[in-house]
Amino acid sequence: MKASSIVEFVRDTYKTDEFIPLHAPTFAGNEKAYVMETITSTFVSSVGKFVDDFERQIETYTGTAKVVATVNGTAALHAALYAADVQRGDFVITQALTFVATCNALYHMGAEPIFVDVSPVSLGLCPKALDEFLRDNAEVTDVGCIHKRTGRRIKAVVPMHTFGHPVQLDELVAVCIKWNITLVEDAAESLGSFYKGKHTGTIGDFGAVSFNGNKIITTGGGGMVLCKTQDLGKRVKHITTTAKVPHPYEFFHDEPGFNYRMPNLNAALGCAQMEVIDKYLKQKRLLAEAYIDLFKGTDFKFVTEPEYAQSNYWLNAIICPNKQSREEILTGTNSSGVMTRPIWQLMHRLPMFEHALRGDLTHSEFIEAHLINLPSTPVEIKN
Repeated sequence: MKASSIVEFVRDTYKTDEFIPLHAPTFAGNEKAYVMETITSTFVSSVGKFVDDFERQIETYTGTAKVVATVNGTAALHAALYAADVQRGDFVITQALTFVATCNALYHMGAEPIFVDVSPVSLGLCPKALDEFLRDNAEVTDVGCIHKRTGRRIKAVVPMHTFGHPVQLDELVAVCIKWNITLVEDAAESLGSFYKGKHTGTIGDFGAVSFNGNKIITTGGGGMVLCKTQDLGKRVKHITTTAKVPHPYEFFHDEPGFNYRMPNLNAALGCAQMEVIDKYLKQKRLLAEAYIDLFKGTDFKFVTEPEYAQSNYWLNAIICPNKQSREEILTGTNSSGVMTRPIWQLMHRLPMFEHALRGDLTHSEFIEAHLINLPSTPVEIKN
């Protein structure tokens, strides 16, 4: 498979000779009308009907007990970890193969990541690798799971549903229960993805979703905390609204809080986008099937959803046979105006996380060296 063949396929699919981005926002519904309604009302900040409407829509769609809208996905993850009682000095186990926001949320809490390998099945945190790391390095005590060498608490595990493909949640939940660790799902990329019929982000105590401009639906900037219970949701809403105690006119805040609430202006976009999410999911699945046909019989492996899951196919990806072919595809497509990209550099290669504890990362390193993302904007494809 040559870069020119991919370029030809992508241009034919999107029917344009212009630059083709990796994932562009699509506005084809009531976005303008709802935003103008917000402006006319003057309620453009965090108070307004669209914030409440958007939260209710996500609750219904995902089957979550309570959700809380935030300014972005990183803020959602930060708030979820805070509500999960992750404290300064704690360890949090996550994957090195992730977007930097996962680790930035930990850094700004004063917590430290421990990196464990991913599964080639999901590209997300591997339950076997997690259990092996804990068996070798941890013990359960009266105060929780403790890292034996340092004596520090391992408070949470944060798997990320890479490119929308759900991780092996049943197995991860079992490991977390065994080791008395809280599971917080980084579901930033997986709105519309389901694990054995349950929406991602709803199986751990908390999930964090992103509505960045490149996600399957967007609010421009925005995120959402998915909370397992009403009580957890009330807690998250309180701390993300500056911990202000309700009162008709007095300002009293009963603990340090965050100013993380999503503006009504952004939520208006979200409400319009939710009206067409099923259409986008159908288009993205048909696009993935077209890519599967394109790479069938080649040395390139298209990344498909795990057998146990239904993925939103947020970003399509291929595994190249070797590093040389990967570089040839990246160079050839991008020089032709078709955006492709390598996966993120592993987190322990970044200067701020290079000293983090980690287990064996064989699968992560292989994927880092061989994976390419392909254009994935929803598009009309004839069956």
